Amino acid sequence: MNKIFDTKPIPPAFEKFFYSAIDPIVKVATKLNIHPNTFTTFSFFLGAAASFFAITGNLRISALFILLSGLCDALDGRLARNSGKVTKFGALYDSTLDRYSEVLFFFGLAYFFIIHNWYLTAVAVAIALGGSLMVSYVRARAEGLGFDCKVGILQRAERLLLLGIGGLIHMKALVVSIWIVAALSNFTAVQRIVHVWKQDKAHGLSEK
Repeated sequence: MNKIFDTKPIPPAFEKFFYSAIDPIVKVATKLNIHPNTFTTFSFFLGAAASFFAITGNLRISALFILLSGLCDALDGRLARNSGKVTKFGALYDSTLDRYSEVLFFFGLAYFFIIHNWYLTAVAVAIALGGSLMVSYVRARAEGLGFDCKVGILQRAERLLLLGIGGLIHMKALVVSIWIVAALSNFTAVQRIVHVWKQDKAHGLSEK
């Protein structure tokens, strides 16, 4: 049971490969003195574009834009650390626009499925949205209380990858991805609650 609730997200090897692939972009952006918030803003607008294309039924284009949004989201944090421009406001700005981007994208998906009478899938989109927001909320609340809370089987990067790849393949693959996100995003929120509970319990025992 502990193994299940301590499951890590993307494997470290894949994460290392991904960051090594985007590091040349980060280096160029650092030399050009591009502010990390620029990528944060681009990420939001790409997410909004993904929502628009979902509404209009262009699911593959929507999937491409949400993947590009995720790429920009990865670049902003990497650039902030590489250029020494990590700020508390930058972290707040990033988190806030990430949430708005996800809300818009999920709303776009829900609208598409509702007008095509896929009501059950639209419900799954709503559940996925709720789970995604709770994943972020639990971490923010936990870290505000002084706990480490970076665990989770389905964090934002995994959610966007699932939805983006599913959308690129076929609408039915997207539907499967939505159901997976609906289930595992809420599981991830529970993961994080359990993770914090274990830390709090261990802290309590250490004080005795």
